[in-house]
Amino acid sequence: MFKNIFRKKGNEEEFLTPKQIVEELDKYIVGQQEAKKAVAIALRNRWRRQKLPEEMKEEVAPKNIIMIGPTGVGKTEIARRLAKLVNAPFVKVEATKFTEVGYVGRDVESMIRDLVEIAVNMVKEEKIEEVKVKARELAYERLLDYLIPEEPQKPQSIESLFDVFLPSQSKKKEEPLAREIKKERKRYLTLLKEGKLDEEEVEIPVTVETPANIGVIGIGPGMGGDAGNIQDLLSSLFPKPKKIRKMKVKEALRYLEQEEAQKLIDMDEVIKEAINRVENHGIVFIDEIDKVAAKGSGKGPDVSREGVQRDLLPIVEGSKVPTKYGLIKTDHILFIAAGAFHIAKPSDLLPELQGRFPIRVELKPLTKEDFIKILTEPKNALTKQYTELLKTEGVEIEFTEDGIEEIARMAEEANTKAENIGARRLHTVLERLLEDISFNAPDMKGQKVIINREYVREKLGNIIEDEDLTRYIL
Repeated sequence: MFKNIFRKKGNEEEFLTPKQIVEELDKYIVGQQEAKKAVAIALRNRWRRQKLPEEMKEEVAPKNIIMIGPTGVGKTEIARRLAKLVNAPFVKVEATKFTEVGYVGRDVESMIRDLVEIAVNMVKEEKIEEVKVKARELAYERLLDYLIPEEPQKPQSIESLFDVFLPSQSKKKEEPLAREIKKERKRYLTLLKEGKLDEEEVEIPVTVETPANIGVIGIGPGMGGDAGNIQDLLSSLFPKPKKIRKMKVKEALRYLEQEEAQKLIDMDEVIKEAINRVENHGIVFIDEIDKVAAKGSGKGPDVSREGVQRDLLPIVEGSKVPTKYGLIKTDHILFIAAGAFHIAKPSDLLPELQGRFPIRVELKPLTKEDFIKILTEPKNALTKQYTELLKTEGVEIEFTEDGIEEIARMAEEANTKAENIGARRLHTVLERLLEDISFNAPDMKGQKVIINREYVREKLGNIIEDEDLTRYIL
């Protein structure tokens, strides 16, 4: 579930200020303050736009951002953290995955279809959470029906003829049995709620999911959203088959709760809210934009690359994209593009496309000092991750200050001698450093290992000196 960046203040909802957004990003990303400020202002502007009169609101276009910088400096991480920070539909795509219309592959409009799908699932989850209590109660009732049927089963015998001709007498016979069943259901309900029947088995009917695109002629790769639309249409025409399946009571309860929750929510309302969020708050992060910017001979793949830019242009400028939920206006979706631009330059993009990304931010290469901060300061610092991972085996590892400094120095040196892959180098350096401990951890229970400068040099010194960096290349 996305964290909500609206916070209650009295009877109003207050949006995080740019400063507070940067503070949140600082918890996970070291440096790159300029990029953080740019995305923080862009997010705050979404909130400001909602406060404007309707006629002015339509005129205010989002200030799209292009982030330029070498790999591993935090471009994607900023986008990933934004996704967790904002209560808005967010999708990350790679420009290299798209092909020009007419070529086999994904068309650029698919990113909007993906964004809508994410929004629908997001709103659906929120609505399900709202009806969770009621759904559970209904699930209990349905489960009881499978465990103890509410209606007493009439015996199929000569006595059934007696019941037909003297129904009043039959009813008198059934009343004590019905009371007994009601009493038993009440007892079972208490046991269910206490979890005492969790491991028991029960048979319930479950929906059989048919594999996508099976039995549909003409559906295949390169059809973009059309395949999904056709499949959904056919699914709605033919009800999904059910089969009896045996499962544990706790699993059955979870399954029935989901089914009941689906019935309680209004999907029309969910779709309407999802479309509103996409059109007014949606964020699309386009990575590796530089890979479709390269100027070439005008033949072969270069044609398709420029074609991708041309296809991107109307979507970023503002157009209507058809999806299975209806037409989606892209006028106010925020687009953030990123690329290393080692070979191509931002100026190699189509001039019209450049104009749709008015905010340009350059991210700086990482230094040894940055690596030290990355290893120690963020909530998800790699040293903390490895410490907790090995703790599960009963092995304690402790990183000293000089040990961390040496790791940072070696990572910087490896980036200088080989390809500069930024902070990703730390993953490979630490993996090599702790390889022996990770391998032998099951036999080292109760031991403590100090990772100091001497330990780091002993494990990694020869590799750096011999320039045998093949283990470091991702």
